Amino acid sequence: MRIRVDTAADRLVVEEGGQRREVKLYSPDGFAALSRLWVKVGWAEKYQYAFSWMGRPLIQLPEDVVRAQEAIYSVKPTVIVETGVAHGGSLIFYASLFKAMGMGGRVVGIDIEIRPHNRKAIEAHELAPMVKLVEGNSTAPETVAKVRSLLRPEDRVLVLLDSNHTRSHVAAELEMYAPLVSKGSYIVATDGIMEDLHDVPRGQPGWATDNPKVAAADFAASHPEFVLEEPRVPFNEGSIDFRVTHWPGAWLRRT
Repeated sequence: MRIRVDTAADRLVVEEGGQRREVKLYSPDGFAALSRLWVKVGWAEKYQYAFSWMGRPLIQLPEDVVRAQEAIYSVKPTVIVETGVAHGGSLIFYASLFKAMGMGGRVVGIDIEIRPHNRKAIEAHELAPMVKLVEGNSTAPETVAKVRSLLRPEDRVLVLLDSNHTRSHVAAELEMYAPLVSKGSYIVATDGIMEDLHDVPRGQPGWATDNPKVAAADFAASHPEFVLEEPRVPFNEGSIDFRVTHWPGAWLRRT
């Protein structure tokens, strides 16, 4: 990709894959082109590693954190299940939303290995009573059974998949955890941005097709009870009607 910016003339020229297009710089098209490049460079430089939530590293694009909050406030689940724990920042973030909404909800975090220092910090956190940690392979039947045992018949469940991001693993997680999702709620296959990162430093060529976005599209095509659908944006007074995100094609809503 090659981008040329002329601020004086209000023009932006994008050359990619033998194609050339010119758009107004100060426009939604100009913002989209620059945002795509910004995301690629930011990911390569680990921009998303510079944020925390209530003391725990978050490792998420802030835009995705705010959008997740919008969806959670709209759906109002009573349980959020997340595969992939890392430092626990996302778990604490979801617990804080439950606390703020006065719902007394529960957050279940699953990881094949929860490192002792991370477990200690999560379990010592003020919001620890709202968080349950499950250690095990997220696609192992015994792990899924343990998660299922933590749910009540009346629970409203939302699931986020943020562990191993290969197409095959995400596909397996979708099959295992989609049945837990309540009608009107979501299962989210995060980090489909890998599709656009195959040509950046730290990227891999195979990511062009081996990524969560492809797994989510495959799942939607074979499971009519789920539809690929971005959550509604509750407020927008600007001209940008798309997301700057690491989670393209991620949101699967159960109808």
